[in-house]
Amino acid sequence: MIAYVRGVLSTIQDESVIIDVNGIGYEVICPNPYRFQAHMDEEVFVHTYYYVREDAHILYGFQTNDEKHLFTKLISVSGIGPKSALGILSAVDVSAFVAAVEREDEKYLVQFPGIGKKTARQIILDLKGKLDSALSITAAKPEKLTEASYLDDALEALKALGFSDKEIKNIIPELQKEDKQNTDQLIRTALSLLQKT
Repeated sequence: MIAYVRGVLSTIQDESVIIDVNGIGYEVICPNPYRFQAHMDEEVFVHTYYYVREDAHILYGFQTNDEKHLFTKLISVSGIGPKSALGILSAVDVSAFVAAVEREDEKYLVQFPGIGKKTARQIILDLKGKLDSALSITAAKPEKLTEASYLDDALEALKALGFSDKEIKNIIPELQKEDKQNTDQLIRTALSLLQKT
């Protein structure tokens, strides 16, 4: 399982990005590749899901772990393949989608390409009550998001990348000076700081 790819963003295509990792270009299919436009020729960190079937091995990529989690849950639903799941993720806020599933809002779900009433009902049946607890940003409690929440998310991501508590603790004072409303930006700043130590 390839959990993430970290490397230099070298190319953006209609359905994918290519990330150069030590001279090897990984093509990663994304919900909306142009979200990465601001980071051309810079180091990026992309959460990935390695999808294997008889005729293809495909790497799907996401900006956040929540997007990746929702993707894996969606493709477990009968009638939804990776293409439909990407279509949903390219057009939706994760927390809004989770909220729609929890309130059994079929009208919201059928607005996505390839999702009819039958599939919408299947999504609700299979996923209701199973999304909130695993997401770091839940639809049920958006008002509780604080600067500390974004910073905590960034620190957890650094631990997942294998950095020690001591290394992370050393850069916290610098991170606290940054805009703490954007987890992805905090992670990028942290990686830059850690490379200098």
